[in-house]
Amino acid sequence: MEKVSVKVCLGTTCFVMGSANLQELIEIVPAKYGDKVEVSGVPCLGLCSVDWEFSKAPYVKVDNEIIKEASVEKVLAAIDAKLAK
Repeated sequence: MEKVSVKVCLGTTCFVMGSANLQELIEIVPAKYGDKVEVSGVPCLGLCSVDWEFSKAPYVKVDNEIIKEASVEKVLAAIDAKLAK
């Protein structure tokens, strides 16, 4: 089974809209999932230029699934769903 990839957007809009709070995933995910999931922060996912609604930030990408208005709970639920397949 391939690792689940989690990319947290740290671009200005996402950071201001709450992605700074998502950095705790870097500690939570390894403790909960071990080496099944890889979390990284990325400079920008470029989603604001596609979906120009600031109210949808912050964005997180779990494999190919885009999570809008991401929270730790939403991201963990998406990871759980991926691992359940």
